[in-house]
Amino acid sequence: MTTLTDPPRESFRLSMLLNDTRYRSYTFQFIALLVLIGFFAYLGSNLVANLKAAGLNISYQFLGDPAGYDINQRLIEYDSQSSHWRASVVGILNTLLVAVLACITATIFGVFAGVLRLSHNWLIRKIMAIYVEMFRNVPVLIWIIIIFTIMTAVLPQPSAFRGDNATASMLFDAVAFTNRGVMIPSPIMGAGSMIVVLTFLASIIGVFAYRRYTTKLLFDTGKLLPRTWPSLAILLLPTIVMYYVMGQPISLDYPVLKGFNFQGGLNIRGSLIALWFALAIYTGAFIAENVRAGIQAVSTGQTEAAASLGLRPGRIMNLVILPQALRVIIPPLISQYLNITKNSSLAIAVGYMDITGTLGGITLNQTGRAIESVLLLMAFYLTISLAISAIMNVYNNSIKLKER
Repeated sequence: MTTLTDPPRESFRLSMLLNDTRYRSYTFQFIALLVLIGFFAYLGSNLVANLKAAGLNISYQFLGDPAGYDINQRLIEYDSQSSHWRASVVGILNTLLVAVLACITATIFGVFAGVLRLSHNWLIRKIMAIYVEMFRNVPVLIWIIIIFTIMTAVLPQPSAFRGDNATASMLFDAVAFTNRGVMIPSPIMGAGSMIVVLTFLASIIGVFAYRRYTTKLLFDTGKLLPRTWPSLAILLLPTIVMYYVMGQPISLDYPVLKGFNFQGGLNIRGSLIALWFALAIYTGAFIAENVRAGIQAVSTGQTEAAASLGLRPGRIMNLVILPQALRVIIPPLISQYLNITKNSSLAIAVGYMDITGTLGGITLNQTGRAIESVLLLMAFYLTISLAISAIMNVYNNSIKLKER
């Protein structure tokens, strides 16, 4: 409804796309988009024309051909007669395995080192400073080679565990540290084992729920409930009870020395361990600085106010300082997780077959399909990086200050 004081509405004209400030920015953005699309279309057509002139064509049929090579570390069934696509999937799973393990371990290292860098103990503070400066200023590739060399040169051969004259012994008669990897017991899942596993996962969720409840209760009423032993009880007791109720469906297959090597159990190869810990300790040094900066960004008045309420230093750090510091820590932490994922491509230096070693290495060399292989590698790392960024940004938004 219009009134007598409202100015008359002007009808839309094409000239307004350039002359009217309400539409001008959209017009220029649309023109820039068309130019960009045209530029990439020209590059694509030029690439296709050049490939055609050279007698080449982009095809992914090679992914169905037999790979013809073995992969020493794998999470799914695979042999040399499996397809190149199967080999690529094995490489993808190996990449995700080391990336997840390294991200978790680097976060633990970084949080502890960052907190201890602010310790009032001079010796602890200096040790953490040495760790940070030493590891973040030496290339990660060197650390990968150092750890792998130590594992292969220092640890004993499997034959050292044989007989009465053995020069090495297994830890708890279950774990063997050798130059071929670390041998540990592997679980044997029987009938009903999935119920035990689901119970354990539900217990983990219950621990987080209980700790969140105690925190909310403390903030709302000031009542302080114990957290350590109830968390352990929630985590372990339901799983143990369900384990015996289901008739102990999960057992262990222990590694046993037979011939020149161990048989049975699970072999964690030295290449995986070297890559995992090198990425973790290297990136953990950067995360430690992020944690230290986040803690120092919180006003000291917060600590003093919490101490005046009678909270212990550990409670102050967990309930007051770190929750506020996360708003500063999370954004750079996302970049560190991305760096771990991309730096895992250095796995080929120690013979760990990730996606770069399978699809971007042996498969590329055997088939000669360099363009296709590189495009798939780019698509994989782009997808993983965007997925990590999206997940971490969701968490980052959840801890932001909520304005009224």
